[in-house]
Amino acid sequence: MTATASPRLEPTSTRRVSTAGLIMAVASALAFSSSGPFVKPLLEAGWSLGAALLVRMGVSGLILAPALIGAIRRERSFLRRHWRMLLLFGLVPVAGCQLLFFSAMQRMPVAVALLIQYLAPVLLVGLAWIQTRRAPSRLVVVGSVVAISGLVLVVDISGASFDLLGTILALGAAVCVGAYFLISERTGGDLPPLALASGGLLVGAALMAVLCETGIMPFQAPAVDVVLAGATVPGILPIMWVSAVGTTLGYALGVMAVPRIGSRVASFVGLSEVLFALGFAWLFLGEVPAPVQFVGGALILAGVVLVRLDADRREGALTTPAAPAP
Repeated sequence: MTATASPRLEPTSTRRVSTAGLIMAVASALAFSSSGPFVKPLLEAGWSLGAALLVRMGVSGLILAPALIGAIRRERSFLRRHWRMLLLFGLVPVAGCQLLFFSAMQRMPVAVALLIQYLAPVLLVGLAWIQTRRAPSRLVVVGSVVAISGLVLVVDISGASFDLLGTILALGAAVCVGAYFLISERTGGDLPPLALASGGLLVGAALMAVLCETGIMPFQAPAVDVVLAGATVPGILPIMWVSAVGTTLGYALGVMAVPRIGSRVASFVGLSEVLFALGFAWLFLGEVPAPVQFVGGALILAGVVLVRLDADRREGALTTPAAPAP
């Protein structure tokens, strides 16, 4: 097991936040955001969650499989050295996050579960504080408060009731999201990001197959039609989009972006997934966002900008040469 198998948070300030990495992170959030609006009508039409997750992870893992196969061909000891990391990525960020989130969603409003899950950036800030024993900068603190305040407005939790078990499950999902960013940050070199994504998705699909086969999670995938953007389409189309486009691009671009911009900045950029999901729901399901949700979206973006400014400021401080002694 190499050092890459023990994820440790490194402050974003120690790396350069690249524009290419930011574009990849935003594109990843955009890809992921289509999953909910496209899967929702499929579940309402009779598909079970187990079937949707199995198809989603399995198809995506197979599409990215050439990267995994290539890594194994280049290094015969690849699986022996990295199987723990592939297993961890598949069980925690891939399968664990989805199972915990959807379990929480069954006990509390979706908006509340979503809000708790997206506390992951704050958890990463706290983890960096514990590991480095340095308090986060004022920009990071203010950016965190502004972004989470915007998230509260976007998901609209007014009138929501409290459920202890649901809260615990949603917090577990937040930890899984944080693990996604931490593990992705350790890729590169002898652990290619796309190989990690493929291996993790295939592990997640294998777990879902076991859960469905044993009856722990129902497997129902009837031939149905669904309505998207006012048009009736075969149910196979949205699940193939979610699998081949949303999930594949989401994980592929995400695991490539995190090493370039750091787990902290990437986690805050990931909040934009909520905004994109609102847009997809508006376009394809006719769910028009309320004005306050637009305000929340602006606050999320402001929070991301503040965290990005902090990373740029610290990067500048690290690269500025010291003045020569008189």
